[in-house]
Amino acid sequence: MQSLLRFTKKHPWLTNVTIYGSLFSCADVAQQLLTKDPGDAVCFRQTAKVGLVGFCFHANFNFFWLRFIERVFPGSAPRNVIRKVMCDQLFAGPVTISVFYTGLSFLDGKEDVFKDLREKFWPTYKSGVLCWTLIQTVNFSLVPPFIRTIYIGLCAFLWTTFLCYLRNRDIEQVTSQLLASLPFMGSQRRPGSEGSDNR
Repeated sequence: MQSLLRFTKKHPWLTNVTIYGSLFSCADVAQQLLTKDPGDAVCFRQTAKVGLVGFCFHANFNFFWLRFIERVFPGSAPRNVIRKVMCDQLFAGPVTISVFYTGLSFLDGKEDVFKDLREKFWPTYKSGVLCWTLIQTVNFSLVPPFIRTIYIGLCAFLWTTFLCYLRNRDIEQVTSQLLASLPFMGSQRRPGSEGSDNR
């Protein structure tokens, strides 16, 4: 572990981008294994497309974005952590979601590369705000800057698995099921409370 940390400090871009991109690819494999019918083979052609988007854009974007935002709002003081999380949600979130959907639609050869983005951006973004606000708060508060892209890659493994799952399903149905499963969301409407305002 110490040798990996030393290598990461010496070659931060190479290590962070390689690990992030690899996890991005693995997320698609995980999604296929979880959702495919028994006996169906994993489509590594699709995994290669996801990996290409992950390596070429997401890994590099996150590496340079995290370095930039740390320079603008340095340190882990609560005020700067809040600023970094807000900037991340307002800028990085929309950019990475947009590139994911349009990039894969382009690689799939779809006639309208913006169709998935139009249909799935807002539900995806709202779901992302719920999980990435917490993830990035931990990231900016506790994780050393030189391994932040790796940390985001580990978290993005689960997020990308979710995104790959969404690409082939009805977004509204999936996100409504996800939100309903959260304790603070599911408890908003109790049995017998139909017709009442619980806000």
